[in-house]
Amino acid sequence: MKKDKLKVIKEMQKVVEQMRLDDIADNPDAETELFNCDCCAKTMPMAGSIMYDNYRLCNECVLLAEVGFELGEIKNIQDLIDSMEDKRLEVLCQYIKDEEKKANN
Repeated sequence: MKKDKLKVIKEMQKVVEQMRLDDIADNPDAETELFNCDCCAKTMPMAGSIMYDNYRLCNECVLLAEVGFELGEIKNIQDLIDSMEDKRLEVLCQYIKDEEKKANN
């Protein structure tokens, strides 16, 4: 039986948001402590992030991963990492452009 995608997404959004809120309740600095997500390459808050294998994913990518697992669209975290390669490159290129602009001003 195929799972209702919208229902799964809504359920996972609640779970992932609660993880973020719990992290902030446990450690308020988690909201302002930043890291570079291994999946999307964005600089994101530690709150709600999770380690999967050797990858730390931001809260937004955790949602993508958990929905993908629940719907059977990804089998392991490497599937998601591989599928996000273009997005990571786009973010990294924008970062380089932004740094060049700062250096030239």
